[in-house]
Formats: sequence, C-alpha cells, structure tokens
Amino acid sequence: MQARKQFDLGGFNIRINWLVAVCVLLTASAFGRLGIWQLDRAAEKVDAQRVLEVESSINATAVEDIPDGHLHPANTELLNRHVALRGEYVNDRTVLLLAEFFEGMIGFGVVTPFRLASNGQLVMVSRGWTTGILPADTPPDLREAEGYQEITAQIFVPPANARIIPSQVDASVWPLRMRSLELDIISGILDEPLFPFELRITAGQAGTLVRHWPAVNADVNQNLSYAIQWFSLCLLVLFASVLASSNLWSLIRGPKPSQP
Repeated sequence: MQARKQFDLGGFNIRINWLVAVCVLLTASAFGRLGIWQLDRAAEKVDAQRVLEVESSINATAVEDIPDGHLHPANTELLNRHVALRGEYVNDRTVLLLAEFFEGMIGFGVVTPFRLASNGQLVMVSRGWTTGILPADTPPDLREAEGYQEITAQIFVPPANARIIPSQVDASVWPLRMRSLELDIISGILDEPLFPFELRITAGQAGTLVRHWPAVNADVNQNLSYAIQWFSLCLLVLFASVLASSNLWSLIRGPKPSQP
C-alpha cells in the first residue's frame, strides 16, 4: 500500500499521507470525545439539580428552624433552599411590585406577608405575577388564600450587586405599590420585624399566581464553554489538515487576475 495517494475531484485535489491522516483523525477524535464528555458532565449536573430540587421540596425545613446566625444577606448558601411555612396570609397588607413582565405582558409582582403560626413572625412571600388591569384604579386579581395554610417556598438571596430602585410609597393605600421589594421599608411601615429574605412560593401551593421568576438551573456554563472549545479544536484540526494537503485555499481565493 502506498504511503501517499492523490485524489482528484473535479477541480479539487488532495494528497493524503495515510500515517499523517491517521494522526489527524486520532487527534480530532480525541478533541471531539472531550467535547462530548463536557456535554455529558453538563447533563449530569442538570439531572443532579433536578433530583436535589425534588428531594429539597419533599424534605423542606420549617423556616423558623433556620438558625439566626445563618440569616444574613451574605449567606448565599440559603439561595433556593426549600422551606415550609405554617400559618396564614395577611392579605390586606399585600405589596405590588410595579412594571414586572411575563411573556411580554406588563403586570405586578405580588408579595404577601405570611404570619407563622409558631412564633407570629411575618415572612414576605412572593406569590408570583398578575396582569395589570386598566383603567389604573381597577384592582388587580390577587386570588387571595384565606385561613390557615401549609405551603412551601424557596429562599431568594439577591446578588450583592442587585439594583434596588427606591420607591415613593404611600403607606395609607393598600396594596402598597413599590418598584423594588425593600424589606426594611416594609418592616417600618408594618412596624414589626420581617424575615430577612424574600420567599418565592413553589408551584401548586395555596395562593400561587404565575411564577415568573427565572428557572433555577445548574451551573453548566463552564462545561458548555469547554465543549465548544473542544469541538472548535476538532474542526480546526480537520480544516487545517485539508487546507495543508489540498488546493482548497487556491479554490477559495479564485483565479489570479490576468496581467495587462
């Protein structure tokens, strides 16, 4: 068997050195396999996140059982932690967050205080999104849940650089209308301390509206970035080898202009 062979396909011709070709294919295959491995790792993270979400929702901790020492804004370990709440909504003290969007429609984010039966503490529960209704003085449909409730929710820890838009709040009109959820302002208006984090209600609970928050996703960005890099290297090796052993570049550039 000859070590080198030339193939002509119309105007395209390529010279193949079988030993070099084997090395190129092995290298490209290795890069491709590394890319596939990164995609598999990303899929495993997504599956693990789903399992964790299910287990956490089933085994939700009572919110009042979280140690006070963990309840500080910098504690990102509490982010998305499932908690159980037992008590009742304080529906006449609902807060509406202005100009929140869902599927291109403008409306309100609805946050209702929830008083815990065990210790009487108030917790601000984000129940989701409801449409804005015109005219402006028409009350939105809040679908209030009355009486004793047992619900689950997830703790939302805002990022350190979260933008808070200050509001001019009229404390004499309920529901309150605010541009951002400012727990300290609400605590002052209600004249009692609040649980220091917003809780976002899970699906299927009493009082749930449209849950318009971004989905909780596993952190797979790094895996996807690496996969793109490996696949790019695979294609680069194949393209460079074809370019070096054929007249492809000449075909791409086209015929040379004739001399005058």
